[in-house]
Amino acid sequence: MRYLPLTDHDRKQMLDAIGAKSVDDLFRDVPAEARLPGPIPSLPPHRGEMEVERHMAALAAKNLAADAAPFFCGAGAYRHHVPAAVDQLLLRGEFLTSYTPYQPEVSQGTLQFLFEFQTQVALLTGMDVANASMYDGSTAAAEAVAMAARLTRRGKAVLSGGLHPHYREVIKTHAALGAFEAAALPPSILNAENPVHSIDDATACVVMQNPDVFGQAQDLSPLAEACHAKGALLIVVVTEAVSLGLLPSPGGMGADIVVGEGQSLGNGLNFGGPYLGLFATRGTYLRQMPGRLCGMTGDVDGRRGFVLTLATREQHIRREKATSNICTSSVLCALGFSMHLTLLGEDGFRKLAALNHARACAAAGILEKIPGVTLLNKSFFNEFTLDLGRPAAPVVEALAQKKILAGVPFARLDPGHAPATNLLLLAFTELTRDEDIERLAAALAVEIAS
Repeated sequence: MRYLPLTDHDRKQMLDAIGAKSVDDLFRDVPAEARLPGPIPSLPPHRGEMEVERHMAALAAKNLAADAAPFFCGAGAYRHHVPAAVDQLLLRGEFLTSYTPYQPEVSQGTLQFLFEFQTQVALLTGMDVANASMYDGSTAAAEAVAMAARLTRRGKAVLSGGLHPHYREVIKTHAALGAFEAAALPPSILNAENPVHSIDDATACVVMQNPDVFGQAQDLSPLAEACHAKGALLIVVVTEAVSLGLLPSPGGMGADIVVGEGQSLGNGLNFGGPYLGLFATRGTYLRQMPGRLCGMTGDVDGRRGFVLTLATREQHIRREKATSNICTSSVLCALGFSMHLTLLGEDGFRKLAALNHARACAAAGILEKIPGVTLLNKSFFNEFTLDLGRPAAPVVEALAQKKILAGVPFARLDPGHAPATNLLLLAFTELTRDEDIERLAAALAVEIAS
């Protein structure tokens, strides 16, 4: 059986009403050479529901799931334990069915948790104010660069070589359509990077990731001073939110805008999304911050209440004058983030971060002893980079055949950078067991020696 909501008679009535002879008339603006003359030959004809389910299940069975094998992939998306309470509470109808809280009188619960989420993000990042979330970390980074260009009235953004290549490409895409230029430095794990030399009078901002895409953790205070001396802003990107429980806050190091990916808390890997963009800044820049801001107030009877404090109307009715046209806030993902962090508490969050670092330290001590393998990091949180002395991608494929998901070859993130072919990024979290590390080390040693 097929579900078709419209009959042929219904379609004829609709076409008659708009003066079209056929459905094809609706596509006349598409050049004829760009249209398919008929069904795609390589696709099979339609099948029944049960047949499709069996086919999709067979395709899914070819995957090696993250929880079915030792897992060491990171590079911007991290496998952490999500408490069962988070998943259960997210199923409540009030959260699943709620939308943008334009009417505060019926949205107090949503507004309150967003207010608390903003408070948590501001505290974690060491900034004055945070918004109610954004689409994901990469788009938040692009929005931060656009914001810096507006604030400084300058047109150049310097992108660190340690910035995740996907974030770099998203920023470049926005730059091609916006009022700024993105100047990207080469990957910095292979050479000593000093962005200070790239700052000039046209520089609006410097974008640094910490820990960077190679896992390197660093003190950004000297760079912040150099940026401010030149009238530029420092934007710090954090792709691993758990690192904020152990490393100094970006705000404490002098950052002007902090953006990041919040997936690590309360959200699983989910095959790459939906994820959660974090955005925080200094109070003086509040009016240029994209997205929405929830605030606390009082009603006429003196009772505490929550409202949508800042959401520029231009986003909806005068798009050409808007500070941002990305109106998406990942509210359900933000709720998962806030629930997880609330369940952990400050002490629990710090212990979680310390456990992640300890797991990575244990792994580094074992893996760097493998002949032919070189640990490149001088410092790291829960992720580091190995030089395997040979192309990393075939090694990862070979270990996957042994049911070990052995990290991310850097060449997959940045295929145009040939010197990085031998580099392998590995991440370790609280879910990493001692036996997982030992199995990885044994299999990697065999593969490198072969």
